[in-house]
Amino acid sequence: MKKLDVKGLPCPQPVIQTKDFLESLEEGEVFQIVLDSQTSANNVKKFLNSQGHKIISEVEKGEEILLVVEKKGYEVKVKHEELAHFSCETNLEKKELFVILTNDVIGKDEALGKILIKGFFETMLVQNLLPDRMFFMNKGVFLTTKDEEIISLLRQIEKKGVEIYSCGTCLKYYGLEDQLKVGKRGGTDIYLEGVFFFKKTVWVG
Repeated sequence: MKKLDVKGLPCPQPVIQTKDFLESLEEGEVFQIVLDSQTSANNVKKFLNSQGHKIISEVEKGEEILLVVEKKGYEVKVKHEELAHFSCETNLEKKELFVILTNDVIGKDEALGKILIKGFFETMLVQNLLPDRMFFMNKGVFLTTKDEEIISLLRQIEKKGVEIYSCGTCLKYYGLEDQLKVGKRGGTDIYLEGVFFFKKTVWVG
């Protein structure tokens, strides 16, 4: 079975690459699309349904979403620039606070920075001052993979309803893809949703 891997791609690339991939297939061919974002999966499914293709199955496997699709006979020809209404769409309600963490410490002094970052999460819990979503990127992904004290705090924060994501590209860059211990892997779409759909974005680190 042929496979199209669109993990980690920002919208509208998953939809565009799906369209281009379909053009290389024969009618009746069955193929798999691999994604790592429910938003991207929803947009790709919307495009496939609009073009008359058959979605045979959808399975979540770890951080991946696997779509098995059969290319059907009829297809409405669309140009890349006409794909906007299939791309970057979200059911996300306007939320208050999006926090982006770009380092595993706060400030330039590493020893002090580790104390400060731990205090940041502890105070967040004690005072119940919680964001709606946190996105860990760059060296921030060490907090969701390596630092057991922070991981314990983040698990408590997650249980209170905070969405926690770690940058998939960053995890791969640091060789930490199989070491994520809290939250989910997130792509650029998760990051952009936070920046554009939340009322306030705060950078920490």
